[in-house]
Amino acid sequence: MNKVCGLLAALVCWAAPCLAEDMAITPFRTVNQSPVVQIFGLPSESSATITLAGRTTVSLTQDVASDFAVNSNARERITLDGESYRWTLAVRHGIAERFEVGAEIPYVLYGGGFLDGFIVDWHNAFGLPQGGRDTAPRNKLKYSYTKDGVQKLLMDRSGSGIGDISLTGGYQLYHADDVQSRDDLALRGGIKLPSGNSGSLRGSGSTDFNVALCGSMNNFTEWGSLGVFGSVGGMVMTRGDVLPDQQNSLVAFGTAGLGWGPTEWISFKFQLNAHTPMYHGSDLRELSTSSLMLVSGGALKLPGNYLLDIGVSEDVAVATAPDVAFHLGLSKQF
Repeated sequence: MNKVCGLLAALVCWAAPCLAEDMAITPFRTVNQSPVVQIFGLPSESSATITLAGRTTVSLTQDVASDFAVNSNARERITLDGESYRWTLAVRHGIAERFEVGAEIPYVLYGGGFLDGFIVDWHNAFGLPQGGRDTAPRNKLKYSYTKDGVQKLLMDRSGSGIGDISLTGGYQLYHADDVQSRDDLALRGGIKLPSGNSGSLRGSGSTDFNVALCGSMNNFTEWGSLGVFGSVGGMVMTRGDVLPDQQNSLVAFGTAGLGWGPTEWISFKFQLNAHTPMYHGSDLRELSTSSLMLVSGGALKLPGNYLLDIGVSEDVAVATAPDVAFHLGLSKQF
């Protein structure tokens, strides 16, 4: 804990001299990291700002998620117990005024992890329900789903590799900018290709198409930056390899968030991510219930105009997303 506090203090001291302009409030680049959800093409980018013509935006994100969910009924049983690590390199280039294209390459690792003990202690300290995590074997990996006596999903071996690659695009519909405010509206879309190994849950085996309308409003006041943002969209998916007879072909998704930047180098923000179920034909929340998760944290503007996002997410709609996930995102426009 002392090392973590020291690192955060060092980052704050490093970022403090970087005072150039008010910090705009921007969304976290993260989505639901459940192993049966992240394999699909939910877009992590929901910013309403498009990369300027001739410029390139590069971002590297890391999401570390801890899952523990055991649920059953007369016909079904599901176990999602493990940790996932997802690193995504995203590049977006402005090829014309108001228009950008890009690509996202994820690398995914699954394992037993190390967070079980920390989460159990955290829940004990604050009197939170354990959901059976405290009595289960720690730091184990098992993703399993059985229906009507048939094993439809089983993964219990650690592994890593390239996930499903996405091609993205965006068009700026509206932009207004002055010394006191900045308003943006953009249309974003993407295609996720089945490049990852679906048998190891590094991909879905489907080709997914998504489109979203993204908006943001920032006001720069004497109390700092005040911003709100949101997006709404839909995704169409071809038939994949993971629970193919229960996979939905159409999913709706959206985000909503707000934030405050008291100075030019730091902001605090909250974001809700939601989507309709990826699967049908189940009475288990983990598969057939709409998801809602909350991401809390902020951003630091570092020297060289690098932007570092730091966030923690939790499942507001219980069991529809990981118990906890940690997000880091570093980005810069060249």
